[in-house]
Amino acid sequence: MCGFAALIGYNGYPADRKVVERMTSTLLHRGPDDSGIECWNTVGLGFRRLSILDLTPSGHQPMTTQDGRYTIVFNGEIYNFIELRSELQTLGYEFRSRSDTEVLLCAYIAWGSECLQRLNGMWAFVILDRASGRTFGARDRFGMKPLYRYRSGQYMLLASEIKAIRASGLVLQATNWKVAAAFLMAGALDESNETFYSGIDQLPPGCAFELDLDGTHREWRYWNLAGEGGPSVADPAAEFARLFEDSVRVHMRSDVPVGITLSGGMDSTSIICASARVRREANAVDPLLAFCYMSPEFDESPYIQDTLRQTGATLVRIETNGRKLWDDLPKVIWYHDEPVHALNVVIGYQLMGLAAANGVKVVLGGQGADETIGGYHSYFKDYWCSLLQNRQFRHAWRETGVYGTALGKSRVDLLSSSIRHLLFSILHKNHAYRSWAAARTLRRVVSSATWFTPEFKAHFFVKDDMPSPGLNSILEHSTRVSPLPLYLREEDRNAMAHSVEARLPFLDYRLVELVSRMTPEWHMRGAWNKYVLRAAMQGKIPESVRVRVDKMGFNTPERSWLTNELREPVLDILHSRAARERGIYDLPRVLRDFDRHCAGEINIAPKAIDLAQFEMWVGMTGGDASVQGRNPVEAVS
Repeated sequence: MCGFAALIGYNGYPADRKVVERMTSTLLHRGPDDSGIECWNTVGLGFRRLSILDLTPSGHQPMTTQDGRYTIVFNGEIYNFIELRSELQTLGYEFRSRSDTEVLLCAYIAWGSECLQRLNGMWAFVILDRASGRTFGARDRFGMKPLYRYRSGQYMLLASEIKAIRASGLVLQATNWKVAAAFLMAGALDESNETFYSGIDQLPPGCAFELDLDGTHREWRYWNLAGEGGPSVADPAAEFARLFEDSVRVHMRSDVPVGITLSGGMDSTSIICASARVRREANAVDPLLAFCYMSPEFDESPYIQDTLRQTGATLVRIETNGRKLWDDLPKVIWYHDEPVHALNVVIGYQLMGLAAANGVKVVLGGQGADETIGGYHSYFKDYWCSLLQNRQFRHAWRETGVYGTALGKSRVDLLSSSIRHLLFSILHKNHAYRSWAAARTLRRVVSSATWFTPEFKAHFFVKDDMPSPGLNSILEHSTRVSPLPLYLREEDRNAMAHSVEARLPFLDYRLVELVSRMTPEWHMRGAWNKYVLRAAMQGKIPESVRVRVDKMGFNTPERSWLTNELREPVLDILHSRAARERGIYDLPRVLRDFDRHCAGEINIAPKAIDLAQFEMWVGMTGGDASVQGRNPVEAVS
């Protein structure tokens, strides 16, 4: 886990070492243990290292082959590097280090771009081939590791974080108002490859590229979810349990201490219980640390205590409140380069700081399970739609009945809602209906966005990307488009802010491909979501956790906080000269709604915190959004 920056010039555009140094220096938090810069003709590569595997200098990057032909900068971990190294050794490759970086470099030399299919891990990397002058790069299947880029007619800039590209001095600072409008008007973040900065985007997950010295660029997708119709297995739960155990085992490969972020939910509980089993097999003697947050309003301590009794882990609990989260919010926005979706993201930031303070440099977390296995309660409607679509009417009747009985809902209402949802999804296949629905959504969002000026609202855009009906399609959309890409960004930046590596066992591609081929009944069944995980963990995690049907996560009482401890700081922003001169807000309307919120009439906490975040972000960027006396929307155009 590290950070890198690259400057690749076209047609003789020189790689200025000072530019690469400026870019790399902004990534110190991602790699405080070592650094390196290498420039060759029109290519400059910079690196900051966080030592996790092979702590010796032999893991230094940029790493170059002994013959001087290939050089790599690599951020991430290849969890199956031991198995790949053995395979490469049989092909005659010799290794100078114990690092996964050298294994990745040799894998590319041996198999070219086809090496990507063999990798199990998270990665973003760039490899320079001096013989051909070609640069090859790729990002992991799910986008766990970031790779931002800026392209001009003379060069391409690549970096692990946006701030490195901005520090190059080669990029015009300009706000992407389409992205800003989607965030402020609809709360959307990271639903495309664009960023809040015009001209800076991301290489899509599961994609690779080649770039020649004349600027010829080729990009392709090397991986997609398998989806329905793939090979089936006789016992899905047993196969899931086997792969999950192996996923946790390889994710624990590290030369530094490994900890866990723990809630009372199934995902983190499954990980910590599997980790405890792996540690027992390895005769580990150091304590297994579990980092946890619980608010008084959402107490999961009974479930956590059951887990601690089973695993023998040591709980390290964070104490925080709304004001502490608010005080850390500007730091979080700086590390993320963009706003985040809620204050509970700051809890993740503080938990990673707690891990670092306890000497832990690798933390396992449960991100990805909800989106790939089916963890959100909204998925039940999609599950019932799948049954109806497959003409399993009696099954749908039984399933809605079981769910309704468990949660006190009307079976008829549930089924009627699912039928309407299915009909609208089918209608959405028609181009005329999609156009009408998009226009309707646009009108609804624009009319409800009463806090903003008409000029700003003109930048809001409705995407026509509604997934096909059915649970598997919804899960694929959740993994590829929203919300998983946002959560992966937040997980990476929160961890790297404290020089900690976040690892996500549920996003082992073998697991994801397995669950993507399962029929809907293995995702949702009766009142239970993530059914295959529940079945696979029988006897492996506390039963109290395995059978619970509620879901909490890191919840925060933002509505109450905005009325009390956050009232004054948010009002300071709303009354600021900068907000007044931004030219995009109807501030009298915002302030009237704020008074109504404090009176308990409405809840504006999410929208108010988003607005405050945006103002913080603008203040940090120093870009065109703060141009005094000009409408920022006009300033961009």
